[in-house]
Amino acid sequence: MLPRRYLPSLPSLLALEALDRLGTASAAGAELNLTQSAVSHQLTTLEAQLGVPLLIREKGRLSLTPAAQDFVAEARAALARIAQASLTLRANPGGGTLSLAILPAFGMRWLAPRLAGFAKAHPEVTVNLSTRLKPFDFTDAPFDAAIHYGREDWPGAAYLKLMEEKILAVAAPSYRTETPDQVLTLPLLQLESRSGDWHRWFAHHGMPGQRPPAMLFDQFATMQQAAIHGMGAALLPLFLIEEDLASGRLRPLFGPAIPAAGSYYLVWPKDRPPRAPLSSFTAWLGDAR
Repeated sequence: MLPRRYLPSLPSLLALEALDRLGTASAAGAELNLTQSAVSHQLTTLEAQLGVPLLIREKGRLSLTPAAQDFVAEARAALARIAQASLTLRANPGGGTLSLAILPAFGMRWLAPRLAGFAKAHPEVTVNLSTRLKPFDFTDAPFDAAIHYGREDWPGAAYLKLMEEKILAVAAPSYRTETPDQVLTLPLLQLESRSGDWHRWFAHHGMPGQRPPAMLFDQFATMQQAAIHGMGAALLPLFLIEEDLASGRLRPLFGPAIPAAGSYYLVWPKDRPPRAPLSSFTAWLGDAR
């Protein structure tokens, strides 16, 4: 813990943040329910406490120095983390909260049906879910862990492999093909984060070097619906389309499912002290796979 003299008072810090964001002391005062003079007093107190000039005073107006702007950017992120911690505490005053970032399709189809079992086994833990489409730095995000797709190559992270993925070339029943060459003539749909999937699929079926153009999607759910409604051929995970295959909304185009380039993992920062909710969740997931 840093010496307390480096920790500014919260009212002064809020006054500086509001001034930076709103532009005037009067606007900052209106938001904080303070008079303009009270805001100025808080700012003067903060300058005295830090021993650094923070304000430019010109013609009755206040603005932040470049150094103060940098300081506020970091302080605002810290205030956001404090606010999030307060929200978490209110949501679960008994403790035991686990904040988890998930991939939307995998979270909906694989994780969500299993979470009831975790809640029954660990009623002391509240799981908060947020969707993220791409990996991120845990130091800049308020998550205890995340579900990622890929390979075991996340620096500074520990991980638990959840599921290997297989992908199948499918389309609406109106599309019928008997060879990979015929698939190549169809309109192709592709996830933008997996630009090599069709290249790998054609190579697997004896047509290396093919990098055909494709309509791009940022999520499986929208690409799945586009395929169902006849917009083209898509490579989709088997776990996501089992019901569509059974009902006939989608049909395989050629060949069996092939292994995807990556797998699904639960990932968490290995340099953080272990927390009981995460330990309970990883142990439970290890049995629930």
